[in-house]
Amino acid sequence: MKHNFKQLRLDSVCRSFTNAEGQQVHALKGLDLNIQRGEFIALLGPSGCGKSTALNCIAGLTSLTGGGIWLDEERIDVLSPERRGFGMVFQNYALFPHMSVLENVGFGLKMRGVSKQETAKRARDALTLVQLIGHDNKLPGQLSGGQQQRVAIARAIVIEPPLVLMDEPLSNLDTKLRIEMRAEIRRIHSQLERATIYVTHDQDEALSMADRIVVMRDGVVQQVATPKEVYGRPTNLHVARFMGYRNVARFTIGAVQEGRASLNSNGVELTGTAVNDLGGSLQGSANVAMRPEDFEACAPGTANAFTADIETVEYGGRDSLIRVKSAFGQLYARLPGEFGAGDRIALRIAPERALVYAGDEA
Repeated sequence: MKHNFKQLRLDSVCRSFTNAEGQQVHALKGLDLNIQRGEFIALLGPSGCGKSTALNCIAGLTSLTGGGIWLDEERIDVLSPERRGFGMVFQNYALFPHMSVLENVGFGLKMRGVSKQETAKRARDALTLVQLIGHDNKLPGQLSGGQQQRVAIARAIVIEPPLVLMDEPLSNLDTKLRIEMRAEIRRIHSQLERATIYVTHDQDEALSMADRIVVMRDGVVQQVATPKEVYGRPTNLHVARFMGYRNVARFTIGAVQEGRASLNSNGVELTGTAVNDLGGSLQGSANVAMRPEDFEACAPGTANAFTADIETVEYGGRDSLIRVKSAFGQLYARLPGEFGAGDRIALRIAPERALVYAGDEA
């Protein structure tokens, strides 16, 4: 398998199966994606959205029921996993407990018939890259969870794969270690100068690591964009909810000019930003999505503000998550300061942070 590839292309990739009731279920439906050499791609979505299925199709662990996968001009979905030559890092590490760290890392090379001397050299080079020199002769059981994950990464990259595929590799680690390993994985990716495809359900992981994020739902891609675009301009309400827009309220739409929409609900007037086509000026309704952290406390009467009654307060250290009752429904806001249940508060949201989505989905 070539290492100096330019592009991996997924062309209308489908994977379906028949469930216990005899119905056809689509785990993947028409997945189109181009991945360039050097890119870090995150497949993001909730459990069951198809992201791990997509990764397994690329790896060759799951066969396609439609479409094709190409590495430059070579079709690879017809090849066995070993002939594709991709590196794979699993959630559970999958290390051999009776083998030393060095033996675990060099196992793939040994299976490829690489000489013992060359295997040891390349295995040590991989351990240097993941900063595990000095642990060569230890068994996996003698290592911490983070160290075991580094061994798994070293084993994946020692074969010099064109792509490294990672399936929820940090989910078994504690919060502090996950944050540290994010930076390490990104550093290793940068030094390899190949491509990484990373499956996660964690928005923070995807935002902090990826060059582009592929958001999936029910086997269908919802948005492919940079972290900044996915975070700040979700393409639809599903992506918005998944990316932290916890508050969704129905508003009547007035005039729409230059992407700004006039909104009204029970006497509350706001201005929001239209994400999709609202049809110009119309007297209909749409969903407005707002993040808790995008609200700010203000004086009553401030532009793009409304009053609300505080119902609950969850202290969070530097700020608090407050639940309020407004004229257009229950909302959550994350704010610094002291608050108490029963207090009345005025909240403002910038027009560019109140995203307006056409359609009836609630």
